Amino acid sequence: MTENKKLELYFHIPFCVRKCLYCDFLSAPGTRAQIEAYMEALLTETRKRAGEYTDRTVTSIFLGGGTPSVVPPQKIQELMDTVRGSFRLSKDAEITMEVNPGTADAERLAAYYEAGINRLSIGLQSADEKELSALGRIHSFSDFLNIWEAGRRTGFSNMSVDLMSAIPGQTIASWRETLLKVLSLKYPPEHISAYSLIVEEGTPFASLQKEGRLPLPDEDSERLMYEETGRILREHGYERYEISNYAKPGYACRHNCGYWQREDYLGLGIGAASLVDNVRFQNGRDLDRYLEAPLGCKEGVQSLSVTEQMEEFVFLGLRMIRGISPLAFERTFGVSMEKVYGPVIERNRKDGLLYFREDEETKEGRLALTERGLDLSNYCMAQFLLS
Repeated sequence: MTENKKLELYFHIPFCVRKCLYCDFLSAPGTRAQIEAYMEALLTETRKRAGEYTDRTVTSIFLGGGTPSVVPPQKIQELMDTVRGSFRLSKDAEITMEVNPGTADAERLAAYYEAGINRLSIGLQSADEKELSALGRIHSFSDFLNIWEAGRRTGFSNMSVDLMSAIPGQTIASWRETLLKVLSLKYPPEHISAYSLIVEEGTPFASLQKEGRLPLPDEDSERLMYEETGRILREHGYERYEISNYAKPGYACRHNCGYWQREDYLGLGIGAASLVDNVRFQNGRDLDRYLEAPLGCKEGVQSLSVTEQMEEFVFLGLRMIRGISPLAFERTFGVSMEKVYGPVIERNRKDGLLYFREDEETKEGRLALTERGLDLSNYCMAQFLLS
């Protein structure tokens, strides 16, 4: 019997209590009626789409947003029951849910745990109250501590924290303090995502910046924050496995690794993107249209050419610290990476952006970004490597 192919599932929950000042995600406050109608549409899409993937085994699930924890817990239970009843789910599937400390409590966390969620990703961003206020967050550090402790008491043994550097009013000292407060928790996180703020067009932060009223750290301070992140987390036993992600051994986020390694994934809900059998597509972003016809809003279907697949293999794979495997490239595409990208690789090696390293597990050579290359990629410039 042929083993089923793998599939990751992503569910987009677009609702939040209040949109943060830096956020350009597809999210907005929603009424109770809208949330309930959306979850019903999401259940319908889940059941119907599952019929297209009977040859697949779901290995990871991610509930993101928005703020999934604004959804009534029973709706999360219904969603997980629908997944189990519609898809083939692997016994050890990683099932992550994003949680905002301002929208959850011990009772809700217990309900998520009972529903089968086995990994929490908690959006702290900062341990400094002034910085949280500057970001427009709805929670305090005390709220985070309460939720963190409740999660551990509930039984969650795989918990992640999101942190953000280079935010308004932040100093190197306050960033260091945020890191150390998180690391000094009685049961520290298994995983930490540490992002540097990027001011996106169309956000309140972008308007404030144009008006000269956004007190961001200078470039030197931002650089030192970046360096401090790696140093402090490394000293506390965290391995950097992706540009902005650090984990204790064995706790790298399997779902996100799947994105960088081009595993097939199916996105459900408005705006959710998918990659299946080298075809990329996504759902439309219009809420009313989705509520009317959750199966009728697929758009942007793109069958990737072999050249596009190769490019994705390289620039997505290079986000991983261990780099990419020339052997895997050749097995996948039937041609050596050297033949396709030899001059580009050599140019970037000479520029100090790429190097070959030996993988500790497989002992094979892998192409990876240097520290300087990672620094550039942290500012969304990885694609230049293929120019």
